[in-house]
Amino acid sequence: MAYYRISLMKDLQLITKSAEETEAFARSFASKLKGGEVIELTSDLGGGKTTFTRGLVAGLGSNEVVASPTFTISREYSKGRLRVYHFDFYRLDDAGIIADELAEVTKDQAAIIVIEWADIVQYVLPEKHIRIQITATGEQTRNLHITCPDTSAYLLEGLR
Repeated sequence: MAYYRISLMKDLQLITKSAEETEAFARSFASKLKGGEVIELTSDLGGGKTTFTRGLVAGLGSNEVVASPTFTISREYSKGRLRVYHFDFYRLDDAGIIADELAEVTKDQAAIIVIEWADIVQYVLPEKHIRIQITATGEQTRNLHITCPDTSAYLLEGLR
């Protein structure tokens, strides 16, 4: 008897050679966003999460200055095609009431949710969220591994 594993996830891996290339890729990725997507960004400190978010916000047509929400926990960018909620849970041991805010905004179909250091809020994230793992492979080079459910496979079409 044969066993088959059916994957309900799609993935893409690519390498960027500079912060500018990472931002450019994120702009292309943003052009495919429809609204309602939840994106979990993972990397080490200084790995490129905010750089990716900067490109994503610009790709949605906003010229707002994107900064890491490490100390503020969340930031909102609303001047583009879609609103972006950007969360960073690095400094928290317990998400507390901010987890409630996150749960609420994940229902906003006119927004994109970007979450850094999401370990303490995994229980709030939709099962079918997008995960982008950024791994530094050199001073400027980054390996981006994007995993998304089949329902979000449109995000990966034509990207390289």
